[in-house]
Formats: sequence, structure tokens, C-alpha cells
Amino acid sequence: MTRFRSALAPLAIALLGFTAVPQPASALAAACAPTVSSAVTDARLTSLFTNYGNDNSRLDDWTGADGTYSLKLPSGRELWVFSDTFLGRVNPDGTRPPVVEEGGTTVFLNNSFAVERNGRLSTIHDGTEAKPTAVMPPRDDKHWYWAGDATLAGGTVEVTYQEYERFGTGTWDWKWHRNVVARFAPGRLERPISVHDLPSGHGVAWASATLKDGGYTYVYGVEDLGSPKYMHVARVAGQSLLGRWEYLKADGTWSANEADSARMMSGVANEYSVSKVGSGYVLITHDTSEALNPNIVAYSSCSPAGPFTGKQHVYTTPETSGNIFTYNAHAHPDVSGNGLVVSYNVNSFVNTDHYSDVTIYRPRFLDVTFR
Repeated sequence: MTRFRSALAPLAIALLGFTAVPQPASALAAACAPTVSSAVTDARLTSLFTNYGNDNSRLDDWTGADGTYSLKLPSGRELWVFSDTFLGRVNPDGTRPPVVEEGGTTVFLNNSFAVERNGRLSTIHDGTEAKPTAVMPPRDDKHWYWAGDATLAGGTVEVTYQEYERFGTGTWDWKWHRNVVARFAPGRLERPISVHDLPSGHGVAWASATLKDGGYTYVYGVEDLGSPKYMHVARVAGQSLLGRWEYLKADGTWSANEADSARMMSGVANEYSVSKVGSGYVLITHDTSEALNPNIVAYSSCSPAGPFTGKQHVYTTPETSGNIFTYNAHAHPDVSGNGLVVSYNVNSFVNTDHYSDVTIYRPRFLDVTFR
């Protein structure tokens, strides 16, 4: 098995939840809950990534990826944070060459960045133009990092990563290992200044999402049992994830012990978001209450810590058909759009589909409005 596990790999951690825990209705939550009004394609972001991905003016840049987190940098530029990424050429017929490990010319990295400034994108990787490498390098060929959400601590970029490790030779012989945060200087994003361990002792992958609110940075995680997936909530005082963590217990109080972190709800995906909308908070996620679900849903709360209730349908992804599936929808509240910008990922069960149709393995963007 080559290092190219394929863009299929997120399937095992993104789509196999089945059971949602019923949440009690709350009059208070209802009073704070915005109602989804519409969800339409964000034409600006869709064309931005389509045109950039198809542009062959450089051959060490982005042609497709998943993950798709974002962070507004101090300069005003938008940092796009990706996990598995294709770099290289797109052929005139909309195909891409196979990856280098399979005898082609396409470079496959487990993580990368892109920076948007004034409607133009540029790819950031480490290594060289001839031999690009990931911005968050693995410790060896049996480990790799996929990105979580990112936050800004003063003038320093903090990007969360989950480390995965291979334990056998089979296609699916790999598992989550631990959480870390990598700190980057905004002007030197090709490699971290430092890497620090995050809490990892109780099977929760932090951070599916982060949110700054009320003097805290809230950190949302997922306990992925395949079926189901459970949401967990933590918080850190201030801006940096290197501070003292505390964890939300089932009784609504906070504990300094990660073992006390409670399962707050199920039905979330491995990547989701919590955003301030009006006087309330909105959780956006792919609905994992059914396998391979094409539906994006929203829940609301009066608190960044939940409980999140009042499940609403947001959007049904039209790409989902045959080999094609979608996953890991979440919001980008700092990105300009005609509403709350939401992205989701598109993938295929068949590896060669990523070569025959370059459009598959690219994020899609929505503008979601509320009333």
C-alpha cells in the first residue's frame, strides 16, 4: 500500500454514524433559534476554486482537496486549510494524471494551505516546487496528519491536526492516534513554528470546530465509534489552545478532567461547525443519523455549549449518486457571502474517478440565510 491511501480514506471517519440521541425541546432554545430560510450555491467561491484548480500556470499548486477550514489572517487574507490534497496539472478534458506513487505526475499531500487575497488564490506547501511536501509533516511513513479547525492566538495561527497511524497492510488498517496543535507565523505558513500535544486521552478527536465567545475559545470534538458519532465540548480561557482546558459534563458544569467530557449529542459528522447567528448559536453538520446521508442539517442553542436542538434541514447535496458521496459540511462565518457560507466535501468510492473527473474532489460552497 503506498502512502496514497486515496481520497476515499475520509469515508471511514466521516460517514458511518447511524443513531441520533433525541434532544429535549426547550422554550428558551426556541426563542434563540434562527430558522433556515434558504441555501443556494455560492457562485463566487465555486468559480474561485474551479478556475484556480483548472489553472496550469503553476504545476505545484492545488487541483482538489477536502477538509476545507478557513481563518481570517491579521492581514485580512483568508487562510484555507485542507487535508488530503492533489497538486499538479489538469488536462484540457477535465482529467488529472494519476498520483506519483502510481506512476503519474500528480502530487498527493495529506495537508496543505491556500491563501486568498483580493479574489486570488495561492497554494502553500513545504518542500520545493519540484518536490512539494505537507505543511504539517508526518513523523514517519506510518503516520500522517489531517487538519481540524484553526484559530488565531494574538498574531499566531494555531491549526489543529489529528494524527493517524497505520497498524497493518490492509486498506483500512489505520486509526486515529492523537490530537496536536501546530503554530504558524502568518508570514511563514509553509512549516510550523512549533507543535504541541492537545488532550487525547479519552478517544475524542479535537477540534471538529472552534468558536471564540465570551472570553473563551470553545473547542468541539467528535467521539467516533463509527455508529454513532458523539459531540463533545471543551473550552479554553483566552485565545490560545495552549491554555488550561475544561470539559463540559453531562450536568452542564465544567471539569478540568478530560475523562469527565460528556457525550452531548450524536448524529454529527467528524467535521461540523458552531457559529453565532443573531442572538443564538447554530450547529451545521452533515446528518450522520443515516449512513451516506446527503442531507446537511442545522441545530440551534442559546449557548455555545448547547444543548443544540430543533433539527432543521438545510440542503440536500445534488452530487450524491452512484459512486459519489458528500460529507463534513461546516460553516465559515468570517468568509464573505450572501448569508452564512457553508462548505461540504465531495468524494468517490472509486479511486480512478478522481483522475477521470477533476471536479469531484473539490469543495462546494453554499450561502445559507436565516430568518
